[in-house]
Amino acid sequence: MRLPLVGVAVGLLSSSAIVTAQTFTDCNPLQTTCPPDPALGRSVTYDFTKGPSPDFKPVGNPTYDSNGAAFTVAKQGDAPLIQSNWYMMFGHVEFVIKTAPGTGIVSSAVLQSDDLDEIDWEWLGVNNLYVQTNYFGKGNTGSYNRGAAHDNAGNQDAFHTYTIDWTSTQIVWQIDGKTVRVLTAESAGDHYPQSPMMVKVGVWAGGDPRNAPGTIQWAGGQTDYSAGPYTMYLKSLVATDYSTGKSYTYSDKSGTWQSITSEGGQINGNSGAESISTVESAPPVTATINSAPIPFSGTHRETSSFVTPSIWPWVPKPTTLSSSVAKQTTLPSGWTFSGSRQVQPPSAASIITIGSTLPSLSASIARVAPTIAAANDLLEAPVRMGVLCALLGGLMAIF
Repeated sequence: MRLPLVGVAVGLLSSSAIVTAQTFTDCNPLQTTCPPDPALGRSVTYDFTKGPSPDFKPVGNPTYDSNGAAFTVAKQGDAPLIQSNWYMMFGHVEFVIKTAPGTGIVSSAVLQSDDLDEIDWEWLGVNNLYVQTNYFGKGNTGSYNRGAAHDNAGNQDAFHTYTIDWTSTQIVWQIDGKTVRVLTAESAGDHYPQSPMMVKVGVWAGGDPRNAPGTIQWAGGQTDYSAGPYTMYLKSLVATDYSTGKSYTYSDKSGTWQSITSEGGQINGNSGAESISTVESAPPVTATINSAPIPFSGTHRETSSFVTPSIWPWVPKPTTLSSSVAKQTTLPSGWTFSGSRQVQPPSAASIITIGSTLPSLSASIARVAPTIAAANDLLEAPVRMGVLCALLGGLMAIF
């Protein structure tokens, strides 16, 4: 998934461009020197049924009611979201969410860093039975087999608590306190998210007809705006930063967690607050997800030259065609070999010579051509010639 930073998103929303996904970065610290990221450095709880929080920047006019923050897609171009003003350096986040229904509608809760590390929850409005989890490291677009699907029946009908617990050694995804996925840093290798993250929550139309075909397919089909509006709700959010301090800075361009420094605090300085201290066993994922279209149309569009195929995913399939021509291993009845090893037809077969045939053929053509012209004056000369050629070809085939 991809949710945009405010500055870029406002520009997109004010234009006629369609916001196909919601994430990119204003300043990538792996490419240039960027300002420090303001640190959360503590635990916080937000109750959005009481209204907006100054700790979050709104984009696209989310509203607030007794259900919490409401993110609505009512027309083409709508992609409302909120993003935190703070970052956490490892931490624990709990989202209480009711997702949006609708074909092509995508609800998302995301942790994302300036150098394009990312940890995702994603729900497709076309399916009320499961949720997708995903992660990205440094905007890598080399493979798209990191997504997974998990049973989550009724996610559009009621609120559920979705948790991300992120440390230097593991990421744990939970639904209503039950672990559904565990990712270790060792198994993820260089793709393991490990830089300061902000929080983003919002909804967008992956099925917008202006999106790439692959994105529309991934989102479950084309969005029908006339059947909307489609609304996602965020009732509350609880966040704990496992590090302390006022801000986080990239000391070099490696993007490793060891290169991150804290002003006035310590990386992992609040590790005692970790609620999941060891890797838990998780049930097998419902299915793996190939999530290619989303990063390419969002975050990684700025860092990748990849072009999404018009048909995605493209998987070559073995051919099922078979020849309809039967093999003939013997001569037809009545045919023989002559002494000169030439095939001879049956004696009853009629013999036609070209010389004797041409006069009658010319006469036939003379009779047929005027008939065609009289029957249909609209036929052009090339069409007439085609008919004559067909007659000639048929007769020549006899020889």
